[in-house]
Amino acid sequence: MRRRSFLATTGGVLASGIAINTLGAHAAWADAGRRSSRSDDAGYGELRRTPTTNTGEELLALPAGFSYVVLSKTGTPMSDGVPTPMAHDGMAAFPGTRSGTVRLIRNHEVRTPPGYPDGRVHVPGSERYDELGVAGTTTLEVDLRTGELLRHFVSLNGTIANCAGGRMLHNRGWLSCEETWAGPQQGWQRKHGYIFEVPLHGPEPGSPAASMPLTAMGRFSHEAVAVDPYTGYVYETEDDPGKPDGFYRFRPRDPRDLSAGGVLEMLKIKGVDRYDCREGQRMGARLPVEWVRIDDPDPDLEGGAATCAQQGLAKGAAKFNRLEGCWWGDGSVFFNSTSGGDAKTGDGPDEEGYLKGFGQVWQYVPERHGGGTLVLVYESRGRKELDSPDNLTFTPRGGIVLCEDDASDDDDPHPLAPGLTNVNRLIGLDPRRGEPFEFAVNIADDSEFAGACFSPDGSVLFVNQLGGTASLHPPGRTYAIRGPWWRGPL
Repeated sequence: MRRRSFLATTGGVLASGIAINTLGAHAAWADAGRRSSRSDDAGYGELRRTPTTNTGEELLALPAGFSYVVLSKTGTPMSDGVPTPMAHDGMAAFPGTRSGTVRLIRNHEVRTPPGYPDGRVHVPGSERYDELGVAGTTTLEVDLRTGELLRHFVSLNGTIANCAGGRMLHNRGWLSCEETWAGPQQGWQRKHGYIFEVPLHGPEPGSPAASMPLTAMGRFSHEAVAVDPYTGYVYETEDDPGKPDGFYRFRPRDPRDLSAGGVLEMLKIKGVDRYDCREGQRMGARLPVEWVRIDDPDPDLEGGAATCAQQGLAKGAAKFNRLEGCWWGDGSVFFNSTSGGDAKTGDGPDEEGYLKGFGQVWQYVPERHGGGTLVLVYESRGRKELDSPDNLTFTPRGGIVLCEDDASDDDDPHPLAPGLTNVNRLIGLDPRRGEPFEFAVNIADDSEFAGACFSPDGSVLFVNQLGGTASLHPPGRTYAIRGPWWRGPL
């Protein structure tokens, strides 16, 4: 990926911590669910219902000139004989083992009961952390020239609720995160809520990686991570609905060996205790950051110990709401607050009385010898503009792709998806014009998009349709989208 900032193209300097004011300045076109004529030529133009090139099904709406195939679908037998699991979630693309190929590592957020057989990630006889675990990861090898799926197989099992994650340092593999802190009290054999390593090379059909939790990185409802390639620090998001969530930093003793331990910290706004980032924020304002240490990163939650977030908040750490997608780019970490913001969805309050918003995009700019700076670079002003961003990714051409997870109770139909109540989309952020735009619409069902990532050469966008997390229906799918990327900002 080019290290040009998606902001620098408009004259800003993202790497130095100056945020994009234009993203907010032009956001009004979708305020209160209204569109302006400006949105018609934003991004890649008008969307249309588009059939797949390999099955002929109409599953996505895309701009003219773009095409897609279904690479993988829940229930399809894989190379190791295991049926493709349900709940396709976070994902990353790496160079393949052969020229012209790409290797995808994909999470499965399976939320069935302990040991439940349908749709699980499971290889008998493999080295599993929890014998009753139903989730994990699969690896897919794709020929970029032909679009053929060469191999796909389980690469991690014995975990639960693997939601998102992030690339390991130097792209050595994938860090897979459990979005839960369930344990024996919920019927599992082991405690959960951890991060696990999935090496890029090593797992093969029938021989997934050993699932060993990285306990020093925290036990909480993990969502995603991003690794600073200069320091090896790992930044972690937390998504524990109904509670204030934290943004974390793990400083490893050895960046090449996360199992060697380190220090877990939570972000705090300098000089302000328990700063509330969830609402009342001004886009572009630069907030100086410090970090507070989490003394017990692996708390005995079954015994009533304070959670990581409670420990951080007791020391004055900042509050967020539902932190999800997280990606490193241009010397910064960008992360989504799925339910942050002043424009409200109408959903009920959490335990502190906070009402959910339509979503925020934050930027954390680290300083090599200090705390760094936090900037709100974008906040949705209405459901048509952006409704509940989840995973995010940077693009090789300097844009951002946001995966919607419209979990609110408001009816959110779309003219291209008749019959669906809550429609999910891929939303692009245009650095040149400073406005969001629709790039894709899920017209098959109401499940969220997840795991958006580009092939190393920038020619293909891979993305998942989650499907059911506790049922085989709707099925999860993985798409490969091709088209005239040069025509727009992604």
